[in-house]
Amino acid sequence: MKKVRMGKSDLHVFPIGLGTNAVGGHNLYPNLNEETGKELVREALKNGVTLLDTAYIYGVGRSEELIGEVLREFNREDAVIATKAAHKKEGNDFVFDNSPEFLKQSVDESLKRLQTDYIDLFYIHFPDEHTPKDEAVEALHELKKAGKIRAIGVSNFSLDQLKEANKNGLVDVLQGEYNLLNREAETTFFPYIQEHNISFVPYFPLVSGLLAGKYTEDTTFPEGDLRREMENFQGERFKENIKKVNKLAPIAEKHGADIAHIVLAWYLARPEIDILIPGAKRADQLLDNIKTAEIKLSQDDIDYIDQLFA
Repeated sequence: MKKVRMGKSDLHVFPIGLGTNAVGGHNLYPNLNEETGKELVREALKNGVTLLDTAYIYGVGRSEELIGEVLREFNREDAVIATKAAHKKEGNDFVFDNSPEFLKQSVDESLKRLQTDYIDLFYIHFPDEHTPKDEAVEALHELKKAGKIRAIGVSNFSLDQLKEANKNGLVDVLQGEYNLLNREAETTFFPYIQEHNISFVPYFPLVSGLLAGKYTEDTTFPEGDLRREMENFQGERFKENIKKVNKLAPIAEKHGADIAHIVLAWYLARPEIDILIPGAKRADQLLDNIKTAEIKLSQDDIDYIDQLFA
């Protein structure tokens, strides 16, 4: 599969990237092995994956540090590094800050942790409540002109916030939740981003494994598991979701693939989506995700899945 361009930027990436919240994200996952995380990043770069998606809040800087250590083993040009910031520590808590001063400071700190002199794509991770979004993006544009970043992204913004952020046409990428069980972006964001040449990078594409065919109607989750609180994992709704997912099995069998590959391939078949960043904890999971790039769904496949999850 050819590389694709990210929005209006000069970034070109392999369409299957790597979400790295399990690389050093000790605050998100218990018992992570850092050497396993570094090996995951190595295998990604060795196997043609170019986009590595990280964030300050993944391990409170630790994910960036581990990626930075691995980057030294490769040509810097072989990787497209996306990172994000908005979380500012106040006491024992974090607050969101989009102020120009904080964003500029965050970029400089990320550059040090990543051991690089430029960041390919820098996102405002979450909106705050007080900073005008065009002012926040203008600060990033200044860093872009200075060569510290190459492209500008926003994440978790509402449509109104995105429009304000893109007032001067400076936003290259929008990252937001999108999957077969949550297709709200199709009506809220897709028309706008198509008109303004903004790439959309979806997160939560497999809904914690629900869309990967990993569970049955009888699957239960232990106390403390976040899935116990998610609507799509509750009662009759969970059972209905499982039935829909199971109906993808014949398509997966036809393509010699797993259900997860079919779901990810369906996203890439949409004109609004060029890039996916499925997460992984181990290299074998990463290599499995890459198989998605080999799948070419027929129009009948695409229409069937569309209707099944309409």
